[in-house]
Amino acid sequence: MSVPTVHARSAASLRTRSGAAARPLRRSPARVIAPEMRVSDAPASVVLRSVVRRGPVSRDVIVGDTGISTATVNRHVTALIGAGLLRERADLSTAGAVGRPRIPVEVDHEGQCTLGIHIGATTTRIVAVDLRGVVLGGVEVATPTGAAPGALRSLAESAAAFVGRWHRRRILLVGVAIGGRVDTRTGTVDHPRLGWTQAPVGAAFGERLGSVVSVAPHVEAMAASELLLGGPGGPARESGTSLYFYARETSGLAISIDGRVHTPSGGPGSVAHLPTGSSAVCDCGRTGCLDATVSDRAIVAAARRAGVLPASERSVAAVYLAARTGVAAAQQVLDERADALGRALALVHDVLNPDSVQVGGQAFTAYPPAMERVEASFVRHSALAATGSTRGSTRGSIRVTAFGKRVQDYAAAAVSLGPIYADPVGTMRKIGAGA
Repeated sequence: MSVPTVHARSAASLRTRSGAAARPLRRSPARVIAPEMRVSDAPASVVLRSVVRRGPVSRDVIVGDTGISTATVNRHVTALIGAGLLRERADLSTAGAVGRPRIPVEVDHEGQCTLGIHIGATTTRIVAVDLRGVVLGGVEVATPTGAAPGALRSLAESAAAFVGRWHRRRILLVGVAIGGRVDTRTGTVDHPRLGWTQAPVGAAFGERLGSVVSVAPHVEAMAASELLLGGPGGPARESGTSLYFYARETSGLAISIDGRVHTPSGGPGSVAHLPTGSSAVCDCGRTGCLDATVSDRAIVAAARRAGVLPASERSVAAVYLAARTGVAAAQQVLDERADALGRALALVHDVLNPDSVQVGGQAFTAYPPAMERVEASFVRHSALAATGSTRGSTRGSIRVTAFGKRVQDYAAAAVSLGPIYADPVGTMRKIGAGA
């Protein structure tokens, strides 16, 4: 199902469904809480997860699905209804059923939602997400250049204008996914590519939108989206280790261990300067760094040098279009990127030896024919895959995210829903405390 998307250059271009300007939101002190990028085993979370996955569903089915006692399920269903997260559906009761335990319950997804914001190096996505993890609609704006205060004010205004389109729903929580190093306790960010240092990302959105805000590193958020939301195949495995490797305008990785995304206290590691053997000159002064070789801007530059694009063209979409329409030089540029990505993935994989490998980002998904070369390059450069000494890393085991080109949307969605899924009643109390 396609997601409604609005492309906008400024907040002023966004309007409510009725055509009126978006209502101004009250400004209030920012309330920043740490993101929750894990599958919680708390009973209330387990019950909510069962209803999200299977609902509308009766309490006895939840008991069978979760293995939790009937009394515990009844207690937590009542608490979740009281918190406004579940609702009863008496209209769906089976004929002849007696008693409240037979009344199905479902997620109360119509009167409220969360807001997800993915701040990329060049574009920012803002999406509305219901409590089932369904992206209801989104808007894309250019990520402002310049100092953090002005850029964040502009993005917060765009978010406020977008919220005006959803005036019939209560915004429960705002989740922001962004590159760089994130202090998840304070919501501040150091983002060298954007030139931001100690940027008050959480405070900027919290004060403008009057909502609780969580801020998380974007690749870790993508890994969390696989755990919490899944795709057509359902959520990712909740045991073992998984490597998530991302590439688009920047590159990054995240590790999940037994249903929890690993979040180093010093911030996520970096693969931006892994050696690829290319002749691309990096901003750091070295040659052959990964980001300088595989990023969107690197691909556009390579395509211009190859005569695929005119000098004035700056869009990587033009390279993909040329490759899909049979332009050999464009295909070669993308094949060379695929070879570099496979080699980098092999280097990281052989250090960590995870149980599974997943990739996301438009460098992997925007031109599907290149994935075969990624896998071939991975096998060629991975000592563990070549010897067969690893459980999950033989050819073909690299799984492409089911979210495809919408991976940024679902990363932001996971940040916005994570605290609710991890501690449903407690998080709703925090939200209500500042309402």
